[in-house]
Amino acid sequence: MKMCALKFEVLARYKRARAAKLTLPHYECLTPMFMPVGTQGSIKGLTSGQLEELGCQIVLGNTYHLALRPGAELLDAVGGLHEFMNWQRGLLTDSGGFQMVSLLHLADITEEGVTFQSPVDGKQMLLTPEESIRIQNKIGADVIMALDDVVKTTITGPRVEEAMYRTLRWIDRCISAHSRPRDQNLFGIVQGGLDPHLRDICVKGMVERNLPGYAIGGLAGGEEKDSFWRVVAQCTAGLPDDKPRYVMGVGFPLDIVVCSALGADMYDCVYPTRTARFGTALVPEGVLKLKHASMATDTRPIDASCSCMVCKNYTRAYIHTLVTKEAMGSQLVSYHNVFYMMRLSNDLHTSILEGRFPEFVQDFLQKQYPKGDVPEWVCNAMDVAGVDISMCVKS
Repeated sequence: MKMCALKFEVLARYKRARAAKLTLPHYECLTPMFMPVGTQGSIKGLTSGQLEELGCQIVLGNTYHLALRPGAELLDAVGGLHEFMNWQRGLLTDSGGFQMVSLLHLADITEEGVTFQSPVDGKQMLLTPEESIRIQNKIGADVIMALDDVVKTTITGPRVEEAMYRTLRWIDRCISAHSRPRDQNLFGIVQGGLDPHLRDICVKGMVERNLPGYAIGGLAGGEEKDSFWRVVAQCTAGLPDDKPRYVMGVGFPLDIVVCSALGADMYDCVYPTRTARFGTALVPEGVLKLKHASMATDTRPIDASCSCMVCKNYTRAYIHTLVTKEAMGSQLVSYHNVFYMMRLSNDLHTSILEGRFPEFVQDFLQKQYPKGDVPEWVCNAMDVAGVDISMCVKS
């Protein structure tokens, strides 16, 4: 693929970590970057205007769900998802492949594609690589994802190898079907489970296709953290230095810091907004359970160091009375959590740009683990990344 609608410029580095500028048709983004998930073109409880206030650069939509409702034809008729949801910044659409895992009881996977039973009306839907790309071309996102064969990370054996090789066969079908390479960027997805050999084959196969960007898929599915970071480290080392690297499904702040140290650039997850709906707020120390009885009379903000609208105007006690009972509760915590993720992304970018990335990581870990009990997997990952965190770890 020689044509693309993307420019990726690395602005600064610290060992494997990099701060970059990613220019897309609709927006100029700075990485490392977290992308909130708006499955059907909306982040629950937040307007497009609020997402701009929060500094969101790219919102992620899901091809499978958007095809079911409102439908690709309608989106195409109104000028694409950007116009439909009144969002003029970046958009990325998942291929629908993740539903092979999340809706496995409704799916049948063959070489042709994936046949789903719609959870909406029970009708059968065949999603082929060609159909996934056709739908995404109509949706009009800046970044579109190839349809891949996804398996749970807990699965081992022949099925993992089958899925990896099928993913390589399907990427060629996606490339052939892609009708808008000047407007939309097709990213390939590296599969291979937790098998280093299979991951290596898939990395090399994807790189040979010379795509605008690459994703690391099949993680964040319950695997051991030691396996998680090693796959990320292997894949980022093998993917091109001049292309964006996207670790799919990653939303825990600690995971994003570790993956950024290992050379990844882009992340997405429902975690910040989903956990908000259960009354959990993200704070520098980890999480704050606003449903807890101790919050009932606590008149402090969620986070005294946070400058978001919620922390400036509302107390923990007020939000405690709302969470899981009133829609306003989840909206306020979602706003705060997305702000936290945007601030984390910006701090990662700025710290690399200003040459103080190790200090940022040390400060982050000291707040998360004040007793010095940093998990061993984090220590191992940072050692490979070349970031000294010895002062954060209890000897």
